[in-house]
Amino acid sequence: MLKKRFLFLFILTILLAYMLIEPYWIETKEITIESDQIPAEFDGKKIVFLSDIHTGLFFDQSRVDAVVNQVNALNPDLILLGGDYVDGDSAYIQPTFESLSKLEAPLGVYAVLGNKDPQYYTLEAIPQHGITYIGNKGTWIEENGSRIRLGGVGDYNNGNQIQSATTSVVTPEDFVILISHNPDYFPEVDKSKVDLVLSGHTHGGQITFFGLWAPSTHSIYGNKYRTGVIEENSTTMIVSNGIGTTILPMRFFARPQIIVVELKKAG
Repeated sequence: MLKKRFLFLFILTILLAYMLIEPYWIETKEITIESDQIPAEFDGKKIVFLSDIHTGLFFDQSRVDAVVNQVNALNPDLILLGGDYVDGDSAYIQPTFESLSKLEAPLGVYAVLGNKDPQYYTLEAIPQHGITYIGNKGTWIEENGSRIRLGGVGDYNNGNQIQSATTSVVTPEDFVILISHNPDYFPEVDKSKVDLVLSGHTHGGQITFFGLWAPSTHSIYGNKYRTGVIEENSTTMIVSNGIGTTILPMRFFARPQIIVVELKKAG
């Protein structure tokens, strides 16, 4: 009996130690998106998507700086930020965006808000640090006379979603990217106009049953939109596990992620 108890405690200690280590083990997840709507000038362009940094008690500015350095080392063409920059405390907003201001991409750095972001302070900090806010806004990303459409919507729980700001001016030939912090908005996305949706929010479940299932995803759809690449009709959604953690500084088989999307022109 004593041996069984010792074995149980040993295994439990190993599991707890791993859950505390995994938040530091950032995965660079590479995904290729192929479409005949991608202009030749954008073929091979690299988009980095970051979400859910959650700067706070368990994720300090030095770790944000390390993530920024890791992203810049990837030499991205475009950087997109998916919200939840802090874990709800406005005191961390300015230091976080001081770090994020060092992100480098020739086609720009764009951001939306998440449900944890203090709205007033975050909306003030984003442009102060050279980042373009695209919540409920759309913009054209241009390269050598060709362009793709980029836009974002407000947080699904705490904001409004004006998708038409992105889609109202596009044609079927345009390649369109939409950022929504929460993947639960995906069923409402106009699949006839939007080609790629980038989301976070779920943390991949954060604590999962060996990556197969999570008891909590902060999604009304359970594990359906928990993580990874989801396709509905002709639209693809990529759900990132995010960078930081919330409530507890632990992860289990839901590694933090930097998403790297490579655009590929089909045909």
